[in-house]
Amino acid sequence: MQQHRIMGFLACVMGSTLLSSPLVAQERYVTIGTGGQTGVYYTAGQSICRFLNRSGAEHGIKCNAPSSAGSVSNIASIKSGDYDFGFIQSDHQNKALSGQPPFDRDGAVEDLRVVFSLQSEILTVVARADSGIETFADLKGKRVNIGVPGSGSRDTFDEVIQANGWSKSDFSLAAELKPAEMAAALGDNNLDAITYVVGHPSGAIQEAMATVETRLIPVSGPDIDKLLAQASYFTKADIPAGVYPGVEQPVPSIGGKAVLATSAKTDPEVVYQLVKSVFDNLERFKRLHPAFADLQAEDMIKAGLTAPMHEGALRFYKEKGWL
Repeated sequence: MQQHRIMGFLACVMGSTLLSSPLVAQERYVTIGTGGQTGVYYTAGQSICRFLNRSGAEHGIKCNAPSSAGSVSNIASIKSGDYDFGFIQSDHQNKALSGQPPFDRDGAVEDLRVVFSLQSEILTVVARADSGIETFADLKGKRVNIGVPGSGSRDTFDEVIQANGWSKSDFSLAAELKPAEMAAALGDNNLDAITYVVGHPSGAIQEAMATVETRLIPVSGPDIDKLLAQASYFTKADIPAGVYPGVEQPVPSIGGKAVLATSAKTDPEVVYQLVKSVFDNLERFKRLHPAFADLQAEDMIKAGLTAPMHEGALRFYKEKGWL
């Protein structure tokens, strides 16, 4: 009888220990929306999850970062609660908050919150050398990949061609291929040019330029200057010289910042732990993709942040004395 009582007591102690364990009681799952698997967003999401999962024993958070259609899709998924976080372009962050197209149909995403920014995102146009395309205006009437519907890249390109007074019908072919499909289509002469808003160097752009003789096309001119004057979320940006073979001079274009966003509804502790995992490993993170090499903490918490900062991120930055 005494033995049964002791065994029962031990079972209760073990049970209460398990129930009080943070790994059991507080285990949480978070999802980060990224982009195409050849893009910088995907590398960033996978890297952040790796850091966060490594310290999972401390906070009980498990992270995954699936491939997605990109900015516009990620914002919609954050709004619906399908994703906890998502990488977006800074111009789409601005548009979503104020309910500008393409976010006007469902209304402003007023609870969108920013966590930090990463690399510059630049509208990049690559044309076959035999296409006759030398300026942005030469794209008219050509076979052009305009991007995947629902991606930030596509929305940015749509805005740029509208500024030029064009629509997709002004191209002889307006393809909607994924980034991973662009290089083969260009190399097989099924396209004259591809477009992509991306950080550099980009694997998709490298592949395209290695597949066939190409040139990078400047995104500039009076219509672009007018767009920049009207849309403060765009800035002039150069594709740097030397990032691709044969590119010996900077190539002018427009761009913004890649931003990690979330919802105001996201648990502040989850946001805090994610931010901590990144900045505690920032030097390692910078080595994971060439586009991250020049990242500086002071820029990441200020540049491109056109939405309010999430309270969990703000708590970490204040603890570090950065804000």
